[in-house]
Amino acid sequence: MAEKLALVGIGKIARDQHIPAISANPDWALEATVSRHASVDGIPSYTELQSLLDERPDISTISLAIPPQPRFAYAEAALKAGRNVMLEKPPGQSLAECFALKSLAEEMGVTIFATWHSRFADCVPDLKSWLAARELKRLRIIWKEDVQHWHPGQEWIWEPGGMGVFDPGINALSIMTEILPHAVHVRDATLEFPDNRATPISAELRFTDPEGADVSAVFDWRQQGPQTWDIEIETTNANARLSLGGSKLEIDGELIREGSDNEYSNLYARMSELVRLRTSDMDLSPFIHVCDAFALGRRVVTSPFHY
Repeated sequence: MAEKLALVGIGKIARDQHIPAISANPDWALEATVSRHASVDGIPSYTELQSLLDERPDISTISLAIPPQPRFAYAEAALKAGRNVMLEKPPGQSLAECFALKSLAEEMGVTIFATWHSRFADCVPDLKSWLAARELKRLRIIWKEDVQHWHPGQEWIWEPGGMGVFDPGINALSIMTEILPHAVHVRDATLEFPDNRATPISAELRFTDPEGADVSAVFDWRQQGPQTWDIEIETTNANARLSLGGSKLEIDGELIREGSDNEYSNLYARMSELVRLRTSDMDLSPFIHVCDAFALGRRVVTSPFHY
């Protein structure tokens, strides 16, 4: 029997990704939505999460597709009501919030899943397997996109907790932390802040690798024309390039695989598995890199940004 699920937040990401993935998975049944301003045809809707929790004890799982700033209160309420919780990335606006939610889920005996959708791109497992058998010499993330196109009018992303360019950049970090056979940590960073915004529009990070590899990342929200979501890897005997956010893999210039947009379908399959096994997945390693970048980063003020 399908697990009953409620989706909180009916914005662009919910309509483009969450709802199609839920509808295509027989393990899930979308039973309700929560949003102050939107709804889904044919699905019962609520404007407050607490009303849903009070009125629908049969709904076992809450999926949160809302900005990170209010997410803790929603997740906390759902967990205290004994519901499983699925968190859109990033899992919160601070590490302390995430650790608190992880502990609460353990206390309540329910599942919590900090999702990193880019980790579930089709070619990420292939690259992880390929890299495991080789000695890494260099890894370079180039993640550049147009904020005007991908986040039109979304003021929350420029506020404290919204993370700015790290909102997409954390996707690349989630891939990096998945494919590397060992952990790295941020050594230094430079963050560019528009002088009218509280979060960065670009960032450059350099990492310390225990094996001595050169690991770095550049994120920029001012990209015009073609968008760039690449990870370039050099090893002792071959080179790889993961592009299109993880859906295209080339080795020494030869196309190995080009996948489809299955990230959210794979997320909901993973959530189904976690609920069935009564366990959780709360890996915070990509978020730790972002927090370290804010802590260690040199702040540079740049031109104002306006939509």
